[in-house]
Amino acid sequence: MSPRKIIIDCDPGTDDAIALFLALASPELDVRKVTAVGGNVGLEHTLRNARALVSLTGRDVPVVGGADRPMLGSFIPEPRVHGQNGVGGVMLPDGKPAAPGIAADAIRDMLRAAAPGEITLVGVGPATNLGLALATEPALLDRIAEIVLMTGAWAEGNVTPDAEFNAWNDPEALAVVLACGRPVTLATLETTAQALATPSWMAGLSGGGACLQAAKAIMASVPPSRRLGARGTPQHDACAIMWLVAPHLFTTRPVHAAMDLGPGPGRGRTVIDRWERVAGPRNAQVLETVDAAGFFALLAERLATLP
Repeated sequence: MSPRKIIIDCDPGTDDAIALFLALASPELDVRKVTAVGGNVGLEHTLRNARALVSLTGRDVPVVGGADRPMLGSFIPEPRVHGQNGVGGVMLPDGKPAAPGIAADAIRDMLRAAAPGEITLVGVGPATNLGLALATEPALLDRIAEIVLMTGAWAEGNVTPDAEFNAWNDPEALAVVLACGRPVTLATLETTAQALATPSWMAGLSGGGACLQAAKAIMASVPPSRRLGARGTPQHDACAIMWLVAPHLFTTRPVHAAMDLGPGPGRGRTVIDRWERVAGPRNAQVLETVDAAGFFALLAERLATLP
């Protein structure tokens, strides 16, 4: 089969870095564009990091800056996990300059030029860029094969008791994406908790070049997850990429997914009905389980192929 044409929208971010490396190392994927959004840290950092990470792989993929704030309010960064610069304080070589334009326009431009069902959108940050693109030109929706997001949780959140970080940072944009009518796949916190990079796995990484060394340094900078018993660090965003690369590693379930957009403590919660308890279409599927051994074997293999 031909490689799947994708646009990656991201907020690098330590786990975004590993996701970008995996995508750019995978022959199953044809990464046509990378767009950056604020989130884990401010846009000035996420755009610089995206440029640096893509350039480090030697791939000639345009990187376009996007939204520096959500549809309402402001992004709230997470430097305790990602460091002040977004990649755990690791200093990356400066990348090629950003491509001109803004992300929502760049996404629409690519969709306009595409055939029906030709482009897959991958979002591993707040959904602002994607929501803006889809809300402003819904006639382009038929060009989208699938939308794959690392976002949400059906149980406990990681930034509030109810909300996952990406969903919480722009729930209005995520509501737009979930309601767009195209196939949506969600890698939630329940999925990513199964993709736990342990110290022993990281210590076993060998070979490779500058990309693998950067990946090791970035992963080592992330404090072990207290929520997951300090056993390691979940590779949140790489789960979204791995679904496209190796779907056989996952099991899925169709769900109805909606957003809590209220002003109270539940704001940003993804209300995910896995058991057909509420009326409404099955507008998404969740990745329920992942074969962690297969996941990390393939991740190590792909990272080792990068320059």
